[in-house]
Amino acid sequence: MIFEGQAIKVAEKSPGIAIVTLDLQGESVNKFNSLTLQELGEAVSALKVQPGLKGVVFASAKDVFVVGADITEFSTWFELEDELLAEKLRAAHKIFNDIAALPCPTVAAINGVALGGGFELCLACDYRVMADSTKVGLPETQLGIYPGWGGTVRLPRVIGVDNACEWICGAGQKRANVALKDGAVDAVVKTEKVLESALHLVEQAASGKLDYMARREEETAPMVFSAIEKMMIFESVRGVVGAKAGKHYPAPMAAIKSVEKNIGQAFEKACETEIAGFIKMAKTPVAKSLVNLFLSDQQIKKTSGALIKDATPVKQAAVLGAGIMGGGVAYQSASKGTPIIMKDIRTEAIDLGLNEATKLLNGQVSRGRLTADKAMKSLSKIVPALTYGEFENVDLVVEAVVENVNVKKSVLAETEGHIADDAILTSNTSTISITELATALKRPENFVGMHFFNPVHKMPLVEVIRGEKSSEAAVAKTVAYAQAMGKTPIVVNDCPGFLVNRVLFPYFGGFAAMMKEGADFRQVDKVMEKFGWPMGPAYLMDVVGIDTAYHADEVMAQGFPDRMQHEGVSVIDRLFELERFGQKNQKGFYTYENDRKGKPKKIYNEEIVELLAPTVESQTELTEEDIIARMMIPLCIETVRCLEESIVASPAEADMGLIYGIGFPPYLGGAIHYLDQMGLAAFCELADKFSHLGKLYHPTEQMRAMAANNETYYGNAAK
Repeated sequence: MIFEGQAIKVAEKSPGIAIVTLDLQGESVNKFNSLTLQELGEAVSALKVQPGLKGVVFASAKDVFVVGADITEFSTWFELEDELLAEKLRAAHKIFNDIAALPCPTVAAINGVALGGGFELCLACDYRVMADSTKVGLPETQLGIYPGWGGTVRLPRVIGVDNACEWICGAGQKRANVALKDGAVDAVVKTEKVLESALHLVEQAASGKLDYMARREEETAPMVFSAIEKMMIFESVRGVVGAKAGKHYPAPMAAIKSVEKNIGQAFEKACETEIAGFIKMAKTPVAKSLVNLFLSDQQIKKTSGALIKDATPVKQAAVLGAGIMGGGVAYQSASKGTPIIMKDIRTEAIDLGLNEATKLLNGQVSRGRLTADKAMKSLSKIVPALTYGEFENVDLVVEAVVENVNVKKSVLAETEGHIADDAILTSNTSTISITELATALKRPENFVGMHFFNPVHKMPLVEVIRGEKSSEAAVAKTVAYAQAMGKTPIVVNDCPGFLVNRVLFPYFGGFAAMMKEGADFRQVDKVMEKFGWPMGPAYLMDVVGIDTAYHADEVMAQGFPDRMQHEGVSVIDRLFELERFGQKNQKGFYTYENDRKGKPKKIYNEEIVELLAPTVESQTELTEEDIIARMMIPLCIETVRCLEESIVASPAEADMGLIYGIGFPPYLGGAIHYLDQMGLAAFCELADKFSHLGKLYHPTEQMRAMAANNETYYGNAAK
């Protein structure tokens, strides 16, 4: 044994050939925490003085190679002074540079995912052998930073500038065939052959059949381009990346700047260029927000994992109500491996649901993500039904009928009579109280809410709603099923609108009030989209459905009359009265026509001004700042109320719910993180300027107390 630690072991496989095995003890995956990094440095130091060394293979004893840096630990680096952070980065660079300068050929045996620092380790090796079933990549820009351990220096020299910029700025995980085509790896083999192939490759290089030194020189030398070539490459790259990244996410453009500067530099100088740019990105509010989101996502996964520890898996599911939503639920369940019965009372609804599932599966096939055989297998897991014939074997039922309390109660009570006593009944309601729906049931302890978001296949969030009588076992089983469907479940307590819609409707309320003051909805949409929302409030309502928003608005007004009831006819009321239901009937705030791909395209029609005129009570001049404040203040305060009332358990769950559920701008980190970053004192001062608009704009007493003490929500949660 050449070296043995808690994360890394180095042993001779055959005379002169060493294997560095990454195997972080006590963890299911390999990741670069300070222990792994330190031991890697020690292992490389041992290899540098190992007599008779002919070749080194870097391999993993786990199913993954290295998933990247331990963000929980490394995010603390970002708080360091610039020079201290630079020292930390230089120390990591030194380890990777020492690997690249070992006195023998090196090969990375990539048996599983190699991301971030894990892939930067692979790039420091002379050759790379990759399993055909895995992925590699540099996803750092998703965290508001860019690769900081040599990735922006080595990757362009390995795969070319254009490809490297696409890999780094796109932050994607690349499949083996793409990695091989782009030149990021040298060979792709079956997983079980990776180590054997890597050993064969290192022996070939050691015997002189491959010139690894020539490759090293090429991959460390400055890249030579004429001024015209360089300008053309980077103008093109900047145009594509800038359009995708947008102004709120500076890391991709900073990565391009680093690459542009470092490709013409000597290797050591190039690494310093990367380090300098990385430090700037690490200090941005965007990096803080995006790292916080990553950590929040990890926290939610841990919370769910603890909750479902003893839950029995759902082996057979059912959905009540076919159509688009039912078809979406059926597709999601079947495509992830859980058979599902899709029941409706109408044959045409069943057909619509099956068509929806078929369309989604065909889309996967046409994009090359699924074989036709696997698509047929998934479709066969969806069993259409007009009766309850097969329901005695169902473990969990998702009710997805019309959003009407009496209809839902009737359907739920009827279904309860056809399922096993221990089967779980759930309702996909967006606003109706789970405790109220449970009054129709004999076994309310087996009933919870399971709120999917539309379109089901795209939206990652599922709200699991605990009613007053819901058992923890029922909640756990529902969470387990949501996870099995590939969703992120967040458990919330019961109230009108739960978490996401309860927070969304004050946001819509802020919009409706501006419309009464003569605002142009196009301007509001434009301002909020510029602020970072995927769509403005008018467009969002059209997509959600004006009829859906109207009924939900009624529920919210009844639930929170002190702040969500409104006088007179609102813009939502008016559009509902005019039967302008949004995209579903091609007219709402905007009118809609299908584009060449069959997708609805919004068009502004002047007639809407006249149609909405009866709802306008005054004319107020609104600045961009006014619009943002009047939209965001009610949303943030209502999110805080949900925290204070324990509707949601933690700031992390509140923020992830809004980002996954309604597209809250990720660069802001969620409503609670946004408040923490702004400071509660500054927020309360801003809200007070709009206090005349009503209780939606009044911070809670607890908010004011926290503001006085300079407290933060995440800071308090960490105590």
